[in-house]
Parts: sequence; structure tokens; C-alpha cells
Amino acid sequence: MRFGVLGATQVWRADGSEAPLGGRGRRALLTLLLVRPGEVVSVDSLVEDLYGSTAGAAHSLQSQVFRLRTALGGAVEHVQTGYRLRVAPDDVDASRFERLSAEGRLALAGGDAEHAAELLRAALALWRGPAFADVADCAGAQARAAELERLHLATIEDRAEADLQLGAHRAVVPELARLVEQHPVRERLRALLMRALRADGRPAEALLVFADIRGLLADELGTDPSADLVELHQELLRGDEPARVRRPPAQLTGFVGRTAELAQVAALLRTARLVTLVGPGGVGKTRLSIEVAARRPDVCFVELAPVRNPAELPGAVLAALGLRETALHPHGGQTPPEARLAEALADRSLLLVLDNCEHLVDAVATLVARLVAACAALRVLATSREPLKIIGEHLWPVRPLDEAPAVRLFVDRATAVRPGLAPDLDISRQICATLDGLPLAIELAAARLRTTDLPRLAAGLRDRFAMLSRGSPAAEPRHRTLRAAVAWSWELLSPLEQVVASRLSVFAGSADLTGAQRVCAVAGLADVLDSLTDKSLLVFDDGRYRMLETIRSYCAEQLADEPDVRRVHAEHLVELAGTADPFLRRAEQLRWLEILDAERENLYAALHWAVDTGETALSLRLIGAWSPYLWLRGLRASVMTPAAAVLDRLGDRPPPGLADEYVFCVLAAGRRQPAAEAVALAPGRERHPMILFLWGMTYPGESNKEPITSARQSAQPWEAATAHLMSGYPEPGGHETAEREFRAAADGFRALGDRWGLALALGSLAGLANLRGDLAGAVVLVEEALTFAEQLGATEDVCDLLCDRADYRVRLGDLTTAHDDYSRAERVARHAGLPTYQGAGLRGLGDLARLAGDLDAAGRYYEQALATFDTHWFRSAGNRAGALLGLGQVAEVTGDLAGGRARYLQALEVTVATGTLPDGARALDALAGVTLAEGDPASAARLLGAATALRGSRLPSEFEPSARAALGDTAFETAYAHGATLSPTDALRLAGVLP
Repeated sequence: MRFGVLGATQVWRADGSEAPLGGRGRRALLTLLLVRPGEVVSVDSLVEDLYGSTAGAAHSLQSQVFRLRTALGGAVEHVQTGYRLRVAPDDVDASRFERLSAEGRLALAGGDAEHAAELLRAALALWRGPAFADVADCAGAQARAAELERLHLATIEDRAEADLQLGAHRAVVPELARLVEQHPVRERLRALLMRALRADGRPAEALLVFADIRGLLADELGTDPSADLVELHQELLRGDEPARVRRPPAQLTGFVGRTAELAQVAALLRTARLVTLVGPGGVGKTRLSIEVAARRPDVCFVELAPVRNPAELPGAVLAALGLRETALHPHGGQTPPEARLAEALADRSLLLVLDNCEHLVDAVATLVARLVAACAALRVLATSREPLKIIGEHLWPVRPLDEAPAVRLFVDRATAVRPGLAPDLDISRQICATLDGLPLAIELAAARLRTTDLPRLAAGLRDRFAMLSRGSPAAEPRHRTLRAAVAWSWELLSPLEQVVASRLSVFAGSADLTGAQRVCAVAGLADVLDSLTDKSLLVFDDGRYRMLETIRSYCAEQLADEPDVRRVHAEHLVELAGTADPFLRRAEQLRWLEILDAERENLYAALHWAVDTGETALSLRLIGAWSPYLWLRGLRASVMTPAAAVLDRLGDRPPPGLADEYVFCVLAAGRRQPAAEAVALAPGRERHPMILFLWGMTYPGESNKEPITSARQSAQPWEAATAHLMSGYPEPGGHETAEREFRAAADGFRALGDRWGLALALGSLAGLANLRGDLAGAVVLVEEALTFAEQLGATEDVCDLLCDRADYRVRLGDLTTAHDDYSRAERVARHAGLPTYQGAGLRGLGDLARLAGDLDAAGRYYEQALATFDTHWFRSAGNRAGALLGLGQVAEVTGDLAGGRARYLQALEVTVATGTLPDGARALDALAGVTLAEGDPASAARLLGAATALRGSRLPSEFEPSARAALGDTAFETAYAHGATLSPTDALRLAGVLP
């Protein structure tokens, strides 16, 4: 028997029928025995709860026990002190509810949101009403009921958490809103609702939810929101959104026929790190992977069919993860894509889906083996026609559908194209058998029912299929079946539909109507596209048309006699990028970046075709036209290999009329060729406005100065703004000159509406404001720069700016918000695989811990930071020096002067090697402090004098004797003639750092 107390007390027999319990007294007795199933309930307790002090109560109890025993078949036992119900815990809904809730909570904590949701829904389905409703006035039952009610609410919250992780935010918002009304000061409900609203694109409403509970807690309880809720509120204020990871594509049809297989693959992924779905084309590997992935919270879907060069595989995965390859500012020291991926996924619980691996098996196997070994929480689901053949791979063969699910799929798709149709099941079975149960073939056949009836469809298959399925005897039978199905669908197309389908196959990703019109060049194209969509040869989604890879491959074979179509496709992409080009440097920047984002896979396909077929001029034009977009998006490395191949053919000379394109190609390939440099820096030559900036920042040198100076007067506003920006970096004439140049650059970029240049100029101005002590002004400038960097998805720059703002806030005494900035920078950098930027955040957290007096924590943060920095990259020098200075201060405070001196000297070595003068001054200040503590005031004075000189200030008169002694009279007089300050080199000589 099964017992229910979550609602009115009920008993069900093994066959599911309800057992009669009789009147209220008997039902109440059973309920009291079920408060703690299997435990003894004393006679006195039962009498008190059921009858109070009524005379004859003991006799009445015995009578009710007898009747209850009769109804339950002897399950009630009499023991010395009372009665006990002999029942297994899982036979009572309350106990089963507790077990399922606990298991669901464990699954949720373990990252398996899908399994957690199943368990938690099963638990909640047991709840029929208030617990122990039949004895609501009994004190013992009331306590147990309250316990279960609390667990019920927590289970609802857990299930909502699982749903949020699975992406069902829109569905849970109404439920959470109702629960918040019922429990207005329950903070977890508020947090869940805030997160759901944020995920639904309603951050303003989420902020109102926080404001409401903050007021309620203050008014009713006199308390503040919890730290977790405050942190969520801060994330909303900062716009701290998850990375733009590519989710599985939305599906327009239901998933039929593989429900059990879906659960089995999901279960396998709970224990296996790498699962490969293997099987022939058209068998449903991609669809199964999509359905598995769509039910997980943290998933990245990578479509590999458009990737033709194995060297581009890591970049494709980075792009799917929403990560740039470079920062806004072009510079060296970039982490290789494979290492970047390993860093980004190192401690992240993620399912990485790699779809269509068969043409890149070796490259995929190498990359996956490295990632799985380096990233403990990573799981990989691959689809391929052959195994990856690496250690730890679990193969899941995806087989054609059995008869019953195949028929269900056929009927489902048939009724979708012909509503009201009731297909004959025998004929449907014949069709599915003819098609070997291959889902793609079945869907193609069902789509024909829009224009034909079922018997004619079956007859057509029988008559034509034998001929079309003849192929190579060596071919796998089901491959021949699928090819025959696609070929049969092709033969049934009109000549115009065949022309359009074959020409559309040149699009590696998808096509919008404009691109399709240019490439297909037929009248009435929109109607033809609709017809091909109706016949399942095209999929239309979000305004774009795409083909399944199996169909695209077949249609591409039919294009063999139309080679000019690929040239038209490439020319269309050149023209599209040319149209976008001026807008990429204006206020329309974000919209045009998104337009070109959608065509990125088409660019790669066209470029590889042009390079492979020797179309050198066209290859050069593609690279030149798309380079501004690739640099803005941080994707320059994605065309490095084809760019190098083009240069190998061309040699060191630009073709006539393609000088700018040649320079862009050299920049993309990462080469510094004299002919390109001459073109890039030629005085008086009209060039693309980005060339001088990209060349000057990629290859800085003395030869760049004159062209940059001249370009400040350029007729092209963007080139003039970048020339001002570059003129400010060397700081000619000191900080005043640099500020003037940076302000001119910011004004120019602001007038154009260019976020890229404006973020760089504002960040530079903030650094100058900091140097002159205007910390509040620096914070304002950084905040604006941060907004633009976030809009562009420039993760490196976001982390840089967050740490800059935190540094300024520390000096302003605003330690709480500084902690938020450092923490966010560390978290974002870790998530994006940027260890050097992560180290900057850790360095800042170490500073805050040291200021708070927590020296142990400070030391740990500093050591962690030093372990992340790239010691060969100059951009990490400031934070490396900062971490070393912090460790020195920790040592000094604890009385270890020798240890402090050693760390300060290490910091000074970093600054001398990289030329970061402000950090060198800080190191000299710190050394002076140790030196003074060691009893050597003269040496301390000399060090302070050198620090003053490094900052660009006049040397105070009290340091002149030590300066003369260190430099000699002649050098000192030369340095100070006409009031000059010491050069950095002389300042370091004064400090005794340089001979």
C-alpha cells in the first residue's frame, strides 16, 4: 500500500485503487501514525490528540485501531507503549518527497540541472495540498507539517533554479512573481526572480524587485539585504552579463522518436567526459546533440561544417565562446588560441558540442584531448561519421529509427505540411522501410505530401528509388539510401528550384535575401525560397536561409558546371564589407558589426575558395575589405593562414591598384615587409584611414613619427583622430602635450560616434588624470570608456579598465566598490581565459586585503597573481611590479626587512626592464623606507630623490649633494642647466640601480 499525507490523508492499494478509511476519527488516527512513519506513537499521545480528556477515550482509541487494522490488512502494530504503522518510508508520500527533494538538490549542486529538474518535479508532483490536513489542530502534526511546508517552498526554489539554468527563464517569471507576493521578505525568491528577469531582458524590473525588498527589510525587520543579494544587485547595475556563448540553434519542429536515447546520452554525459555520436549522414546526430545540449545550463555549440582549415579550429571554438582573439589596442603578447581555450575552460563546468567533425577528425582529436586533460569540469559532445579515437572517448552509435518511431516521425511531419491528414499506417510503414528509417530521408519524403497524396508518394519512391540508389558497391548501404533520398527530392524540383538550390550551396553558413538574390540571380526568388523551405531543403530562421550540411553537399555537386557562382559570392562579400566600412567607424558601428557577424562563415568559405583556386587578386580584395571588421572584432588571426598564402604568391610587391589591400594582408599575416611599410607610411598618399593606426600600433618605430604627425591634419576625420591618439602615447613634451593629443582624439572619435577609438582615448585620458591627482575625474573617464568596451565585447579592455577604476577608487578611499571592480575583473578574465588580466584583479584584491590588515590573504592573492602573469609581456609589468611591491610591504610589516628589500628590488628590476616609470618611483619610495628603517638616512634620501626625478618633478634642493656625489659635478650641472630635470637614466643612476 501507498500512503498520502501531503493533502487529505489517503491510502492506495497495489493496483492503484483507493482504500476506504471510514470516518474522520479513523483518518485522523492514521494521519498521526504517519507523522513519523515506522515510529511508535504512545497511547497517551494519541488519546490527547484525538479525544482530549474525554471519558472512555482509551476504549474509543482501541475501537478505532481495530477498524483501521481491518482496513489496512494488519499494518498497525500494538507495542508495549502504543501503536506503530508498519510501512516502508518510500511508501509514504512525505518521505518520498523528502528523498526526491534531497536527490534533486544534490544533482543541482553537482551541475546536472536537467536531472535535478526531473527529480524536483517528481517531488513536487506528490504535493496535493497542505500537509497533514486531517489533523491540522494536533500540535505534533503541526510541527511536522511546518517542516514539510518549509521544504516544499525550498524545493520549488530549487526547481526554479534548475529551470533557470536550463534557460526556461520566461516560464518561471510569473510563478516566482506570485511566490514573492506570498513571501515578500524571502531573499532567495527575490534573487531567483531578479535573475529570471535579467535573463528575459528586463533588468530594470529586476532592479525594482531589489529596491522593494530593501525597503521592506528596513521597515519591517530593521535589516539590510544579504551579501549575495547585494552582489546580484551590483551585477545588474554593472551590466555584468554572461559571455555571449553560442547556444544550440532553435528548432522549428518537434523532437520525435529518440526520447529514450536522449535520456541515455544525457545520463552518459554525467559520468563520461567525451561522448561522440557516430553514424551516417542524415541519421540524426546533429539533432540529437542539439536536444541534449538544449537541456543543459552551460553549453557552447560549435558548428564545424564551415571550417575547412584545421588551423582555424581553435579560433572557431573561441568565436563560439564569444571571446575575442585580441584587445582593442593592437599589440603583441597574445596567447595562442589553443592555450587561450584551455585557460578559458580551466575551471568552468561546460558542455562543449562540436558538430560535424568528420572532415577535421585529427585536428578535433588533438584539441579535445588537450582541453579534456587541462579542464577538469569540461565535457565534450561530438558528432562525427567516424570516431575521434582518443583515450576516454565513449562512442554512442546513432542508428536509423526503428519502425514505430520512424512512422511517428513521418506522420508528425506529414500532418505538419497537410493539417488534417490521417496517413495510412501501412503505407507509411512501407515508405519508412524504403528509406531505411533515416530521419532526414523521412522528412524529405513527408515534405512532398504538400503537393501529392500518400499512395502516389509511395509509388514514386518504389519506382525511382531503385535507380537512384545505385551507387558504388563499396559505399555503405545507408549512405546510398540517404543519397538516393536527396537525389530523389532534387529530381522532383523544378529547373528553377534546382538552379537556386545549387547556387545557394556556396553559402557556408546562411544567407539573407539580399545575398541570395545577388548569387542566385533569378526572378521571383522569394517564392522559390519559400518553396524550397516547404520541401525541407532549406531552413528559414531569424531572417536567414540555411541548408543542412548533407543537402548542401549534394547541391554543391550539382554546381560543378557553374564555377562563376563562387566568384559572384566572393564579390558580393567584398561589396558588402565595402558598404559597411565607413559605418564601422561611425555611430552605426554596432549594427554593422552584427550584419557582418552573420556573414563571417561565408567570408572564410569565399576566402579559402579564392586562395585554393589561385584567385590572388580576389583573395587580396577579400582580406582588404574585411580587415577593418576583423580588427574591430579581434579576429585578425582567423585569416592569418590564407593571408600568408597570398603573400607567398605575391612576394614583396603590391599588385597595381591594390596597395591598401596588400598592406592589410601583410598586417593579417603578421609580417613586416618593406614594400608594405613604404606604402603604409608614404607621405601624402591617400590611404584607408585604419592603415596608419594599425601599422603604427603593430610595428611602432622611429620611422612612423613623421607620417603620424602629418596625419593629424588628414582630411579623413578618423585617421586624424587616430594620429592624435598615437601622438599622445610617447608623451612628447610631457603630460600636457599628451593630454592635448588624447583630448583631440577623443573629440574626433566622439564626433564620429566610434566607440573603439573613444574607449582607447578615454582610457588614456583617465591615466593622465590619475597622474596629476584628479582621481574623481579619472573614474568618470574610465566609466565611459568601460561602457564602450563592453558594447564591443572587448574582454581584455574591460578587465583593464575595471582594474584601473578600482585603483583610482582605492586612492579615493572607496574600498567597497573597488573590491567589486577587482573581483569582477578577476572573474571575467578567468572566464575568458586571460590569465594576465586575471592576475591584475588578484593583485588588486591583495592590495585591499593588505589595507584591511589581512596579511595572510594579501600574500596569497599576490602569489596567485604572480603565477598568472606573462613575464615577457610589457603590459603585465605594472601589475607584476604591484604584486611584488605588495609582497614587500607584507614582509616589511611583519618585520622581515630583508624580505621586503628583496621584493622591492625585484619590482624595480621589472620597471627598469619595461620602462614603467611611475611603478619604478613607487619601488624606489619603498626601498627608501626600508633603507631608513635600517638606519641609513643618506641612502634613503638618495633613493627618494631618484623617485622624485622619475616622476618628472624637480629635484628638491636637499637631494642636490647626493645627486652631485652620484653623478659627478659635470653631469649634475648638465642635467640641471636652465632648470632641467634629471632624465630617467640619470635618476636610476642616482638611485644606484644603473652604473
